[in-house]
Amino acid sequence: MSSVSSGKKGEEQAAAALEAAGMKIIAKNIRSKAGEVDIVALDGETVVFVEVKAWSAYGMEDLQYGIDIKKQRKIIKTANYFMSENRKYSNMAIRFDVVFINKNSITHLASAFTERV
Repeated sequence: MSSVSSGKKGEEQAAAALEAAGMKIIAKNIRSKAGEVDIVALDGETVVFVEVKAWSAYGMEDLQYGIDIKKQRKIIKTANYFMSENRKYSNMAIRFDVVFINKNSITHLASAFTERV
């Protein structure tokens, strides 16, 4: 399986897990000049920007390498772009989550990082 199809499958699994947890998916694969956000969801009155990591060869302890400060800044800039383009969410809180998927499990890390990077 290519990394693109593996990533797509991981994003679908993550979206299903988030919906099962009561979140509403409002957008996927949001792109800006700065980068991309895999999933945007609503968790009550909070807009959640979700980075999905579907790795079979690495463990969760390796997330620090896959979602380093540079990657976090790209996600934050893209989230700011989304918020400026979707003003109906402007009065809502925002959060940055990570969903880690490996062969055996799906782990949702809520508030994985903040805008203060």
